[in-house]
Parts: sequence; C-alpha cells; structure tokens
Amino acid sequence: MSDREYAPGPASGAQIRKDGEKWTLVLVRELRHSPEKVWQALTDPAHVREWAPFDVDGSLGAVGTVSLQWVGTPTPIQTTVKRAEAPRLLEYSDIRWELEASGGGTRLTLWHSIDRRFISMGAAGWHIGLDVLDRHLSGTPIGRIVGGDAMKFDGWRRLNAEYAKQFGVEAPSWASGAQKS
Repeated sequence: MSDREYAPGPASGAQIRKDGEKWTLVLVRELRHSPEKVWQALTDPAHVREWAPFDVDGSLGAVGTVSLQWVGTPTPIQTTVKRAEAPRLLEYSDIRWELEASGGGTRLTLWHSIDRRFISMGAAGWHIGLDVLDRHLSGTPIGRIVGGDAMKFDGWRRLNAEYAKQFGVEAPSWASGAQKS
C-alpha cells in the first residue's frame, strides 16, 4: 500500500451494542456530500465497487434480491434488500445504513451485526472503507482497501488494536501480526 497517499485517523465514531448473543457495530461518519450523492454511492454497483468490501450484481437501491460477494470469498450470496427508502434508509443482509442531512452534508450511520470475535476487525475495515468512500465522493479516489489487502495495511492494524481497546475486546492475535506490505 506504499503507493497510496492515505493514513487513517484515530479510531473514533464507533460503538458496539450487545443484545443477548448478538453484537452490532455502529459507526457514524460526517460526510461533506449530499444524502442523494451518498445514497448513490451506497446503492449503485459501479460506485460500490470503488469503496465497499463487496461487489453486487444489481442496485441495492430497491427492495429485492441481489447477488453480493465479499472480497476474498469464493462464492456470492443471495442478499435481500429489505428496506430502500432513498435517500435516508437502506437495509440488507446484516447491514443497515441511515443517512441524515447535516450541515450541508450527510451524517451516515452504519449498523452491522457482526460476530464479537471480529468486531474490532470490522470496525477497522469499515473505518477505512468510509474514508475511501469519502475520497471517492470528493473526486480524489484512492481505490478500495479491503479484505486481505486491508489487513496488510499498517493503518488497519493500528485501527484494529485501537478499536479492540476501545470496545474492551481482544483483537485476534493473528490479526495484529498480519504480514506487512
């Protein structure tokens, strides 16, 4: 990743919620872009491909079924878009996005149900993904940093450790020792 002019800021804007055995990562990000522009980046497959940790074969902007493939996994999964209320609410799989107009931009809130063992890793990955999304929307793309590539990235390792400490969970030992690029 040495060719990228990017270093993520400190772990912030995240919290976890626990309901029984279910853990939910909640990340809030203020973006300088309109809810309509952010909505397009969340739902249009061409935009999703630029920043998200998965690809989709159709629009996420309408209720229905799409094929979603997480980067680094061999098989796509059929995913149901349960709610698509442009430009304010999007819900599919175990992910929910809320968009709220805020100070000329958008307050974007991500809710992602995730296994407790991977909550700090998920927070680090989404933190970087949302930074990449913001750069993409600003017209200064840096290319997505996801999956195994993200785990080799110094900024991801630091964020994983910071979020683990913030959440009071142990970061997987193999994650902190991911091979340096």
